[in-house]
Amino acid sequence: MNSTRLPSTRVLVLFYSRYGATQQLAEACCEGVESVDGCESVLRTVPGVSANHEATEPAVPTQGPPYAEATDLKDCDGLLIGSPTRFGNMAAPMKYFIDGTIQGWLAGDLVGKPGGVFTSTGSLHGGQESTLITMMMPLFHHGMVLVGLPYSEPELSATQSGGTPYGASHLAGGDGRRPVTDEERRLAKAQGRRVAQIAQALKAASPP
Repeated sequence: MNSTRLPSTRVLVLFYSRYGATQQLAEACCEGVESVDGCESVLRTVPGVSANHEATEPAVPTQGPPYAEATDLKDCDGLLIGSPTRFGNMAAPMKYFIDGTIQGWLAGDLVGKPGGVFTSTGSLHGGQESTLITMMMPLFHHGMVLVGLPYSEPELSATQSGGTPYGASHLAGGDGRRPVTDEERRLAKAQGRRVAQIAQALKAASPP
């Protein structure tokens, strides 16, 4: 038996969350990543911004995961990004962070790596799919391989809450307090597992 072990595959799970639901999806994605032998998840968030698009949070978060840095993108083998929906698009803090990744784009840090997206909305038809699709656009520009959720995941056909083929999602309700359902959580885990498996395969196939 070949005892050679592949180097650990790192999947960055990056999110912005206002009321906690998107963070719960992010954590479920991490569980999916960690379920793949030889893969590890790296959970990161982004700070809020003001109306002038300036960061308003402390330099180091007082609780929860740390803020993402450029090196997190460079060092990852796969990426999942999640944001609540704002008028059918990602929230400003996530867009602000992505807009600041120009140096990584110039360097090709994410080229050829798998990427996926997830979201949470207040209403069932409140822009989940448009948010997921528009969140994919910067990943295409970074040269990533986009990963969705196939209908081989049974919850995708059975869900009466969140869950789309474009990525995991959550129906949070008008006050943002509706719990993440078991189906939503399983789909987020499935997406994390899928990105990890593809990241691992692409890394193994890449020349040293």
